[in-house]
Amino acid sequence: MAEKSVVMEESEIKTTLTRIAHEIVERNPSLKEVVLVGIITRGVPLARRLAKKIKNISEISLPVGVLDVTTHRDDLTQAQVVADETKIPFDIENKAVILIDDVIYHGRTVRAAMDALIHHGRPKSIQLAVLVDRGHREFPIHSDYVGRKIPTSSKEEVRLHVKELDDVDEVIVKAI
Repeated sequence: MAEKSVVMEESEIKTTLTRIAHEIVERNPSLKEVVLVGIITRGVPLARRLAKKIKNISEISLPVGVLDVTTHRDDLTQAQVVADETKIPFDIENKAVILIDDVIYHGRTVRAAMDALIHHGRPKSIQLAVLVDRGHREFPIHSDYVGRKIPTSSKEEVRLHVKELDDVDEVIVKAI
């Protein structure tokens, strides 16, 4: 089994999401024109948590959507795509859409997410919030809100575990 190390525990994840929520509120004075869209899989619970934190800060409930990017990925064939689980039950036209993802690496998932999002309308802007930025970009994509930068090598993997799916909140780095 590959050796792993926990680089963020539950309390740090909670604090980090609170900070990101405050940053979103500060950068978006018109919150009524903001929507959150979590990228499947672990971006979804993060988006829901951020929506709760933003409501606690501003008393405004932001809509939360779910975005499945598999049909827009450049590294999967159509045979590998099972179904599109996207659920965006609100209009994104002229809205500030904040995409939420767990870890940004090469930038391919975010590129696919932007392509997928455009099929649902034309947002006023797209912002990106990630819990972890591990570097190594292959596309000119940056995060507007970053929880933590964790330098890694290409021989390591960064994983977020969330209580909603994994029964624990933690970020781990392990050798692959």
